Amino acid sequence: MSATKSVNGYQINQAKDGQWWVDSVGGENIAGPFPTQELAIEVASVLQDQPTAFTRKRKNPQS
Repeated sequence: MSATKSVNGYQINQAKDGQWWVDSVGGENIAGPFPTQELAIEVASVLQDQPTAFTRKRKNPQS
């Protein structure tokens, strides 16, 4: 197994079966499997995190 690489804030990891995955820093699988490390790196280099959805504050009705 190869050492984990970091690309664009994502981790490139090789699974036990030899396939490559793009994971979040928290270990969640984001994309994959890929047959080569180069393909996983290419995908990770173009991924962008989406900002969290805006939540509206509810006003409490005054009685």
